[in-house]
Amino acid sequence: MGTRVGARLVRQARLAAALCATALAAGAVTLPAMAQSVRTLDIPAQSVSSALIAFSRQTGVAVVAPASATAGKRSAAVNGALSSEAALSRLLAGTGLSFRFTGATSVTVNAGTPPAAAGGAVPEGTIALDTIDVMGNPLVRGGVGEFVIGPRELERRNPSDARDVFAGEPRVKVGGSTPMSQKIYVNGVEETNLAVTVDGSRQNNKVFHHNGTNLIDPAFIKAARVDAGVAPADAGPGALAGAIAYETKDARDFLSGNGVGAFAKTQFNSNGSIFTNSLSGYGRYEGFDILAYGTLGKGGTYKAGDGREVLGTKTDLLSGLFKLGWEAPSGDRFQISHERVRDDAIRPFRGNIGFITGRPAWEPRVRRYEIDRQNTVFTYSRTSPIGLWDPKAVLAYSRTEIDTPIFERPVGGNPLPVTYPGTGVTDSFNGKFENRFGFGDFGSVTAGVDFYKDKALYKDRNFRVSEKASNLGIYAQARLKPFERMRLSFGLRGDRQWFTGTTGEEFDNAGLSRNISGEFDIIPEHLTVRAGYSHVWGGVALAENFIMNTAWRYGRGVRPVHSDNLIAGLVGRWNGFTLEGSVFRIEVENARAARFAVASAALVREIESQGYEIGLGYAWEDGFIRAKYASVDVRIDNQRADSDTGTYLATPIGDVFTVTAAHTFKQWGVTVGADVEIVRDYKKVAPGNLPLKGYEVVNLFAEYKPVQIPNLTFRAEVKNLLDRTYADRATYGQEFGTVTPLYQPGRAVVLSASARF
Repeated sequence: MGTRVGARLVRQARLAAALCATALAAGAVTLPAMAQSVRTLDIPAQSVSSALIAFSRQTGVAVVAPASATAGKRSAAVNGALSSEAALSRLLAGTGLSFRFTGATSVTVNAGTPPAAAGGAVPEGTIALDTIDVMGNPLVRGGVGEFVIGPRELERRNPSDARDVFAGEPRVKVGGSTPMSQKIYVNGVEETNLAVTVDGSRQNNKVFHHNGTNLIDPAFIKAARVDAGVAPADAGPGALAGAIAYETKDARDFLSGNGVGAFAKTQFNSNGSIFTNSLSGYGRYEGFDILAYGTLGKGGTYKAGDGREVLGTKTDLLSGLFKLGWEAPSGDRFQISHERVRDDAIRPFRGNIGFITGRPAWEPRVRRYEIDRQNTVFTYSRTSPIGLWDPKAVLAYSRTEIDTPIFERPVGGNPLPVTYPGTGVTDSFNGKFENRFGFGDFGSVTAGVDFYKDKALYKDRNFRVSEKASNLGIYAQARLKPFERMRLSFGLRGDRQWFTGTTGEEFDNAGLSRNISGEFDIIPEHLTVRAGYSHVWGGVALAENFIMNTAWRYGRGVRPVHSDNLIAGLVGRWNGFTLEGSVFRIEVENARAARFAVASAALVREIESQGYEIGLGYAWEDGFIRAKYASVDVRIDNQRADSDTGTYLATPIGDVFTVTAAHTFKQWGVTVGADVEIVRDYKKVAPGNLPLKGYEVVNLFAEYKPVQIPNLTFRAEVKNLLDRTYADRATYGQEFGTVTPLYQPGRAVVLSASARF
């Protein structure tokens, strides 16, 4: 065994060295500076910040601009068919602001004259650090509870898993320490109660409660949007406590015009000797674009802060992404993509738990889990809307399969347990057609229809059981700007659902959802008040695959779930400072909580989550610092929540404090940064449960992009600098004395090198 492991690590090290050599050899190659495609634009004269948002939405170019630079400035009007470069030059004329394209579809706006690289070339650029004003990503819609983690912020975070993607967001907690065990909680509510999509494809991944609900490779993510609580009608069905939307990369994110290129990255994590290698190739030619992207992760068991190995935490991840697109001269775009992620390794017997004392002697400590998630999406859209015609069509299929052995007590005198394979498969065939009716500076209305056909299946040698649900929805969402200082959004959707139980019994239900929200600039560009409300009808959720029972008694049927969400807050901005605060409340009624018992098919519970978040940030041209504090109180059936009762529902959170900072030294091409998370002790637990212990985690990084060859990146990180022994607050079982939770890794040094060529 030791020889095989050693040989494997040698092979990984050789691959890492080869990729680094490739990166160095590619040093002289640069990406095209900017997109030159011509689009018809209509941007009236207004505040620079508002004009940049309009520019971003009409061109698809992501804009990063320090609030301190744009404050108090007015833009010029831009009308007609122009390239992005020409349009931005005209828009910023006379403002004293300059811009620099930092990628194929991204630009940074600053005060003064942008620096040029040697030879007069425009450098590819450093990480954009001021993410207070990030615009242009198609995921950005401006909801009152919305925040978007864009390409530049993801580049800075360098995520290895979902927890890294949402680092620094105290209202988003990710339980579990391995990607296969991670579950996301927004305001304490588990993500299966949110509308979750990947490239517009609905995700239906409630397979096994000991696994995560949405295994995704963060290397593929271009941006992620979270609607915390209040979500719009076009977020999709089932947005009970909000929505999460992921968008993956395509060739246009790497190339601005005709050409071919590649991206290579290698990363080493010292805690577990984990090597992760990624390689992608892409090309564009006369309207066609193609991208292929693959990641391979291999590594050993990591150690917690106390120096003990955490069993079942080896890395064995294989993932791939393929996209093919064509844009006609008319502006009609067609794209098909396929994404697949596979995790196959020995895990704790219960994948999201370290160990439970008092279990039978015949029950093993670990077992193999094979997880395979796939997502195929066909999309039609227009890159240049014609009047009121701005359509989008999505047809998608997502599927998750989990295979793991089932263990039963020994029979007769045999001391060994009875074991046989168990398989859970959940899938969703879904789609939508919508059109955005634009009314110039006044706003837009998006209207459409969507559908899904979901199935949850479990099978082993003893029985085969399934539930099914189909849904047809119709919706409209208005996003209007009645006058300069006000943004108003409201929407309505109707859904009809057909549900089939494990016994073949059929039920159908229908309901309406509605939302309204708005923002008003009390002091333009300096003080904004915002508020929103939504009522959401969600139908009947499918049960978890591994607990379904052929003998379930549904009675008159499962009551459809519905929710009410409220949010209100203030945002103040002044000379680079941002101060914000918000309060929220979420009530979910008839949330399905089925168990294996015959009488529990229609078991439902009530979820209540309420709290507040405050944040303070300051951004300057080359850096930023942000601090956020959130207090989240979660109850289930009017009792303090616990992670067991809250399976697929909610979990206790309490008080979370985060600090994030970074600064770029442009003359050297060096960026340094840190993030801190402090989670306080939580004593408001359910009667009989243990208090939840707090923890403090500090992470540091330094990144180097040679000024002369900016397509190279070298990075060093120290994670869990203080070497704390802890489990994330959202990890299962910490309040139970018999449970050893799945601890996070102790201190780790992470080294990476990447190149584009």
